[in-house]
This record gives sequence, structure tokens and C-alpha cells, in this order.
Amino acid sequence: MTILILLIALGVLGWGFYRAKPFGKVGMLAWSQSAVLMVPWLGFFGLFAAGIYLNLAQLLLMFVASTGLYIFLGRQLRTVSQDPAFIQPTSTAAHSPDPVESQAEKPIAQPVELPKPDTLAIPEPDLKLIQSIFGVDTFFATETIPYQEGAIFKGNLRGGVEPVFSRLSSNLQERLEGRYRLFLVENPDGKPVVIVLPSSSDPRPTTVPQLLVAIGLFVATIAASLETAGLLMGFDFFNTPTRWREVMPIALGILAILGTHEMGHRWLAQRHNVRLSPPFFIPTWQIGSFGALTRFESLVPSRKVLFDVAFAGPAAGGALSLVMLLVGLLLSHPGSVFQIPSQFFQGSVLVGSLARIVLGDALQSPLVDVHPLTIVGWLGLVITALNLMPAGQLDGGRIVQAIYGRKTAQRSTLATFVVLAIASLVNPLALYWAVIILVLQRDLERPSLNDISEPDDTRAALGLLVLFLMIAILLPLTPSLAGRLGIGS
Repeated sequence: MTILILLIALGVLGWGFYRAKPFGKVGMLAWSQSAVLMVPWLGFFGLFAAGIYLNLAQLLLMFVASTGLYIFLGRQLRTVSQDPAFIQPTSTAAHSPDPVESQAEKPIAQPVELPKPDTLAIPEPDLKLIQSIFGVDTFFATETIPYQEGAIFKGNLRGGVEPVFSRLSSNLQERLEGRYRLFLVENPDGKPVVIVLPSSSDPRPTTVPQLLVAIGLFVATIAASLETAGLLMGFDFFNTPTRWREVMPIALGILAILGTHEMGHRWLAQRHNVRLSPPFFIPTWQIGSFGALTRFESLVPSRKVLFDVAFAGPAAGGALSLVMLLVGLLLSHPGSVFQIPSQFFQGSVLVGSLARIVLGDALQSPLVDVHPLTIVGWLGLVITALNLMPAGQLDGGRIVQAIYGRKTAQRSTLATFVVLAIASLVNPLALYWAVIILVLQRDLERPSLNDISEPDDTRAALGLLVLFLMIAILLPLTPSLAGRLGIGS
């Protein structure tokens, strides 16, 4: 399994190299940044699979060196991208040799008149004002198609995506006073089209009944976290509630990770002026909670914003979980609070690897004494990894949609269901999570207003990194490999 992870990661790096090569030096520098982020993890797992263990100091040194090199390459990339010799034309449209093309540098004098289908829901005066925002120097509209309560405008993009989108959006806002929203997306043929919908189709704010449901689920999550802590300590909390002091530290640790995850989402959403619904936590007695379902209550401006908001939660909650795990492993000693079978460390490539580095030969004993923070950090990593699965409106699904677009996100959602279906044969937790995704989160996030501009290479690299870590957290070690690595009696 570890070798499989390495092969997948190398395949991803190879694919990135293939995509970056046509862009010359700029593309190679951007690809090198992605590679620099991935190489330490590839080296770590590769050496681990070969039976070579790095101590914590060597591991930290490797990641510090990787970070330094990443920053250096970023500076080189900015320097090269500002060189006029490397600046490429921003237009993505296929220019045609017609008389209109020769006027691309001139402002439009008259609005472009398009035929109005009889079934178009937009009123005639509004339609004329919408048509007036198009021009030969922005988006040359050639066809109008009814779509829901608005319309799709086909045509040719006559400039850079972001400048054109900004100009069209501001003109629409100015002339129709916010009554309509403009989306710049790709049609199934990969060509840019403009979709205009009335603002009445915007996402709705959370209603009072929905808020009450969110509060009820949060209370249930607190109860589930207490029950999880009790089961980990060998008793049923609800049968012995007087022992609440014993379970409180672990329950608070789980809730702290969940809260940090949600605060990460909301911090980035606030920075981008995006509104989020209250979190709808999903309680479960196995690990306290599967995380929370959060809905966008406003339109997302771009795929970059979608990535930032989706990435921030797992990054914050995962970082706290990893710190808890490492601190717990460092504080573990004979006589620690918990005694867990050493085979448990075979359940995760990442956790087993870190435990082998920190605890060493202690993992060869039938029972391993660990600090409670080890358990809390481990649970937090599992919760984070489950939400990073690339499906639907999960954080991982939103990250894939932001980086690679809706088509790839649809395929990754289907692949995730297949993997969960197979995993459910041996782990009921996978079945529960698959049902939750299927019922509540299977649909993709709605397109961003500017759904054509892709996130930069740094975001793409970070997305690949967290998806790689998700696999490393959830993928177990095989018994034979664990035995060769000295994990388990």
C-alpha cells in the first residue's frame, strides 16, 4: 500500500511536469514548487517502506529545507513572471479575421442586439440592458439561450478572463442595480459562455428551523464526544454519567479540533466576504463526529476563493490534530493513561510511521502505553481525512473542483463512492460515511461567478499535498509490511 501511494504521487508529479512543460521556464518553476512540497513526504514514506527510519530532528530538518527552497523558487517565479520577455498575451479567445476583430481596441458605440427567444424569462427592457454590457473588446455575444430564470449568452471572449469578467460584472451591476448576477463559465465544449441569472436565485440565508437543527446537532455532537471518550476509557458514559470528569479532557480535545476546523473556514470566508451557514455537525459514537456540513450563503466569486475557504478548515483542524498527535507520542511513556494494542498503529500509514519514529521498539510490544493526546490527535486526523475525501461538497470535493474543474470533480466523486463501497466490506465506518455523502453531500458546489480562472500553482500544490495526506491517514499498513517495520507483536 505504501508503494502504491508512492507510485500515485510520482504519477501526479509526472502529470504536472507534462502540463507545465509547454509554459517554459515559468511552468518549470511552478512545477518545481509543487515537487518541493511533495518530495519530503515521498522521501519519508519511501525510506520508511525500505525500513529506514528518520528521527524527529531529521524529519523537521527535511521539512524546513523544503520550505526554504519553496520560498526561494517562489521568488524566482515572481521575478521571471515580471520579465516582459515571458509575459504572454492574456486573451483566451480564438480571434477570427472578420471586420469586427479589427475594432477590438476600440470601445463599443452601440449595444450588441441579439435575438430574443419567445421563452426567455428576462423582461425585454432588462434584456436590452444586459446585451449592452457586451462588446467586441470584452465578450462578443452571438446567441441567446433561455436558462432557468435567466439566459445563456454564447460568443467569443475577447480578452483576459479576469479583466473581462470584472468589467462585465461591474457594468451589469451599474446598469441593472444588482438585480442580476453574471457567471463566466465553460460550456461542455470547453468554450467560455456568460450566464445571467436574477439575484432572486442567490443562495438563501439559514432559516430559524435550520438554525435550531444546527444547535440540536451540536448538542448531540457534545454528547457523542463524551460517549466516545468513555468508550476509549473502557466504560459507557451514559450509564455512569458521574464519571464526567474522566471523559471531559478527551471530549474537549475532539471539540477543540472540530471548532478549529470551522474557524478556519470562517476566517477565510470573512476575508473574501463570503457568507457561510452555521455548521451542521454529524455526531457519531465511533469518533465523536464526522465533522460538519457547511453551506455557502452567498455566491463564491472565483475558484480561488472556493479553494481558500475549503482548504482553510482541514488545514487548521489537521495542523492542530498533528501537533496533538506528535506531542502525545513524545509524552508517552510506560505507565501512560492509555494502553492500546500495537496492531492499532497498523491502521494508518501516517500515524504508524510517526509512531515508529517516536516510540521505536515500543511498538513491538503487544500493548503500547500512550498519552491521551495521542488518541485525540489521531481522532482529529481521521475526522480531517474523512472531510478531505474528494467527493461532492466535502472539503476535498470542493478543493478538487476549485483546482481541476467540475468534470474532474464529478469523476473523483464517483471514484470515492467506489472506494468507500469496497472499504465498507471490512469497515462499517466507510459505509456510514458513504451513506452520508450520498444523501447530503453528493452534489457538486454551484459554479463560481468566475468559474474559468484556475487557482495558482501554489494552491494546486497545497491541494495535492492535503489529498496525499488524506490517503496516508486513511490507508492502513498491510500486516506483512507492518511486521517488517516492527509495528505489532
